[in-house]
Amino acid sequence: MNYYHVGKIVNTHGIRGEVKVMVTTDFPEERFAQGKQLVILKGDEPINVTVEKARMHKGMELIKFAEFDNINDVQTFRDCFLAVTEEDQAELAEGEYYYHQIIGLKVVTTEGRELGKIKEILAPGANDVWVVQRPKQSDLLLPVIDDVVKQVDLDGGYVEVELLEGLE
Repeated sequence: MNYYHVGKIVNTHGIRGEVKVMVTTDFPEERFAQGKQLVILKGDEPINVTVEKARMHKGMELIKFAEFDNINDVQTFRDCFLAVTEEDQAELAEGEYYYHQIIGLKVVTTEGRELGKIKEILAPGANDVWVVQRPKQSDLLLPVIDDVVKQVDLDGGYVEVELLEGLE
């Protein structure tokens, strides 16, 4: 079964079994809605949980799972990832992609020159930045904007880009 991270449990909160989650999803209100099914990835045994309630607090999501009512039940989940299954992934609009679909794609220019593979995605602000690992060169940082990214072909396993002046 494939799991996709939506957050990381960084600590407990209070004594009634709430956990503090650093959110890594673009859809927190959907992912952490009451009744939603999530998976805690702890060791080799994924633990299925149901969101009883969730709320934002100081930049973190505080989540109470229906299965746990006590701080002692949840403190072993610290540093574990919260995930969804592949079936629970939301449908994205055309031109939108999950990180796991982009990482590993080959990057080629509109002239057909191969630059490398996308190894990481940064989200510093206005737009994402794809980190392209190049052979025998430093990594290339590509802004994910329409002027640069011309085509994403998931089936073909590549991204076609036009390098603006100063990008190389």
